[in-house]
Amino acid sequence: MVEPYLRRSPLAHLGLRARAASQTGVLQEAEIVLAERPHRCQINLRGNVVDPAFADAVRQATGLALPQAPNSVARAGELRALWLGPNEWLVIGPAGREADLSRSLRTSLTGQHAAVTDVSEARSCILVAGPKARELLARGISLDLHPRVFGPGRCAQTGLAGANIFLEQIDDRPGYEISVLNSFTDHLWRWLERAGEDYRIAVASD
Repeated sequence: MVEPYLRRSPLAHLGLRARAASQTGVLQEAEIVLAERPHRCQINLRGNVVDPAFADAVRQATGLALPQAPNSVARAGELRALWLGPNEWLVIGPAGREADLSRSLRTSLTGQHAAVTDVSEARSCILVAGPKARELLARGISLDLHPRVFGPGRCAQTGLAGANIFLEQIDDRPGYEISVLNSFTDHLWRWLERAGEDYRIAVASD
């Protein structure tokens, strides 16, 4: 008999849901809020955005007008596209959308020089938010996160505590979402908690 596939978060062993349930009363006072955003839809997309046929096909499949400015983000409903390079983007959406979205993109891009790769199983998302979030990230990152150069709608590929990450500022709390390879997720979460020991940290649910 074939064993059923059980999708498991790389942070499942930390009991974050139970911790979040016990800390709901302190979220308002927290200087930093950490949350795992498990099983996010994450699709790597490559193609020539200056080709109208490619751009139109992506828009038809996702509603997204792919960003062309370096380190920028485009939004359409629940989907976001992060600029990773002149011909590469990371499309992020809610958990469970990856199969349908990948299929829709591949269908729309049939016959074009493009690549659609579902990386949802390879990467995890962590939220870091709150008034001290920028200070915490600055302890392990060389990127300038000052609001005048890195605000909501900005993203970057960078390193944090020895892990290669995709970093996006999602709001002006400030809130940041980190996409990281599963093999580094536990290391990065533990680093965030250790580096933020002198702040009031709370764990939240997704």
